[in-house]
Amino acid sequence: MKNIIGRIREKKIFRQILDSNRSEFVAVCGRRRVGKTYMIREFFEKNIVFQMSGLSNRPTAEQLKNFTQTLSLYTGNDEEQSKDWLDAFFKLEKYLLSLKNGRKVVFLDELPWLDTPNSNFIAGLEHFWNGWASARNDIVLVVCGSSTSWMMDSLINNHGGLHNRITHQFLLQPFNLQETEEMLQAKGFRLSRYEVAECYMIMGGIPFYIDLLDSTKSLAQNIDELFFDPIGIMHNEFNNLYAALFRNSDDYVRIVQVLSSCNQGLTRSDIVKKSGLKSGSALTTILKNLEYCGFIRSYTNYAYAKKDTLYQLIDFYTLFYFRFIHGKGFRDIKYWSTIQASSEFYTWAGISFEGLCLQHIEQIKKSLGISGVLSNVYGWRSRKTSGGAQIDLVIDRNDQTINLCEMKFSKGRFTIDKKYSAELQNKILTFETEIKSNKSIQLTFVTTNGIEHNAHSRIVTNEVLMEELF
Repeated sequence: MKNIIGRIREKKIFRQILDSNRSEFVAVCGRRRVGKTYMIREFFEKNIVFQMSGLSNRPTAEQLKNFTQTLSLYTGNDEEQSKDWLDAFFKLEKYLLSLKNGRKVVFLDELPWLDTPNSNFIAGLEHFWNGWASARNDIVLVVCGSSTSWMMDSLINNHGGLHNRITHQFLLQPFNLQETEEMLQAKGFRLSRYEVAECYMIMGGIPFYIDLLDSTKSLAQNIDELFFDPIGIMHNEFNNLYAALFRNSDDYVRIVQVLSSCNQGLTRSDIVKKSGLKSGSALTTILKNLEYCGFIRSYTNYAYAKKDTLYQLIDFYTLFYFRFIHGKGFRDIKYWSTIQASSEFYTWAGISFEGLCLQHIEQIKKSLGISGVLSNVYGWRSRKTSGGAQIDLVIDRNDQTINLCEMKFSKGRFTIDKKYSAELQNKILTFETEIKSNKSIQLTFVTTNGIEHNAHSRIVTNEVLMEELF
């Protein structure tokens, strides 16, 4: 457990689960590579009495053979091949009954892969839990899977025998900036926080991706080798990512590709028009699953009707992939190293930094000293067809104040010139005119290195530095 970085909430609840006086059914969801298996193994290591993982795209017979062979390793006997899942779980019950008193953790990894067509796997799992394990006080059944659509439909939202049987449900999130920095330091990196932020804007705090980095090389060298070398591990990661998470993944990919072309987000009707998909329950499920996994966010246009809900792509790796890899053909394998000071780099970084800030809203509130103030977060887009404005982060506070947040990435201090100052004044005026709120307005800047103070910077009420997001 000492090797687990972050995961404070999960570790606290896991400890409560181990100390519980009843059997527990724990479901852990999360995107591919986010560290689900590692966290479970590390925490429950001393209590795991049976652990096995489903096989990707293999038939029922092979899944049962894998289960039986794994059980044989634990029992020390040559277990007879199970004929179905009811039989397999019965053998598991017999093995668990043979063990000494104490908490017994059963860990079934990549659970969706076990549920092959016509296998009746769910029936076997239901019987194991409902008919045996739940009546005891010593079993901790931990199930895990990257296929979010299966985990949601077949397990968490199950309307059959497993309905409301899960006692604890986790959606494991990527690391935040602080946890990303901690992992990089544990790997021997001594990066500036500017570089840690750059790394985050590419990899999005996914532990597996971070673990691929080589501390003997610069960050730019690492990105070149992992993403732009044709044999780099991350070069073809996108092809596996969505397929591992979602059934009918082509439709999911179509939606994120459409959203990648519009930084500010699209309405549902815009998505339908641009993707060619039908607007129905299937689309609703796709959008919900993408949001559940943290690939997109939905936000209501401040003070407007729910029909104005916007969907915005916020997954850093997906954004990076569509901007620099997808459809680009051959790239120089030192591509990332060569564009570090280019307009192409800063355009991408500016967009991605906005996403980074949106992932760290609680840290922004803390820096502003409003953590204890009840507030709601929105985006806002003017309804004016010309001369309008947009604000990606609006913090509407119960202390009669609204923060309009501008997020700017720059190598040094950010300079507000006369032209940009006029744009900011137009944003504030348009917002006040359309919203007609009695609350006071504070223009807040979140920047990498602060604002260059000059005659035009007086429009800014308060600043948040990137350092404060860690």
